[in-house]
Amino acid sequence: MADRPEPGKSGATPAANRAGGRMKRMSTTASSTTDDDTAPRARRGRPGYDRTQVLEIAVALFNEQGYDATSVSALAERLGLSKAALYHHFDSKEQILEIALDDALGGLESVLERALAEHASAQDRLPAVISGAVQVLTSRLPQVTLLLRVHGNSDIERAALERRRVFDQRVAALVGQAQREGTVRHDIRPAVATRLMFGMINSIIEWYRPGHTSVTPDELAADVTRVVFDGLRAR
Repeated sequence: MADRPEPGKSGATPAANRAGGRMKRMSTTASSTTDDDTAPRARRGRPGYDRTQVLEIAVALFNEQGYDATSVSALAERLGLSKAALYHHFDSKEQILEIALDDALGGLESVLERALAEHASAQDRLPAVISGAVQVLTSRLPQVTLLLRVHGNSDIERAALERRRVFDQRVAALVGQAQREGTVRHDIRPAVATRLMFGMINSIIEWYRPGHTSVTPDELAADVTRVVFDGLRAR
């Protein structure tokens, strides 16, 4: 006659108990895996700087050391980044230069186009260009400073200088138009007048420091415009 299990004890054999334990552990593991797969994963952010900040610091370093003298290693060191992290934002040092120069030139070109679109006479267009150019310089001081310090040592620099020459030529044409209208004196060559006007405007980069002067950009633009046109006005 087969032995009966004592009251209060399971009738399962040791092998069955072991199998049941394994099944329970497998079920728990599967449930945990499913929960992990369905739970949202935290996205790991890239530490350091965003693209705008890298550009700002790079332009400042170019102005401080000179573009040609600034290596990618020096830029990465200033940022506290590896070269690989720097290349995450920009393909090359040249790309940073190109973007900064385009920002400066694009601002100047927009000022000229707006003056041509909004005013009919050279008498009104010229002051708008001068005032607008000062505003661009004060709002984009690092980029304009970089533009004024390039020497044409690369294709990017030569292209930027060519764009600046075209801009100057168009402004000189406005001076000539104003002379024909009789609103600007005739005894100064248009190209020379343009160089003198922008020589004064460009000199602002040497001393104007936002936050360290009581002169606002609007006040500075008005002062420069008055100096230019009091000197150029027909007698």
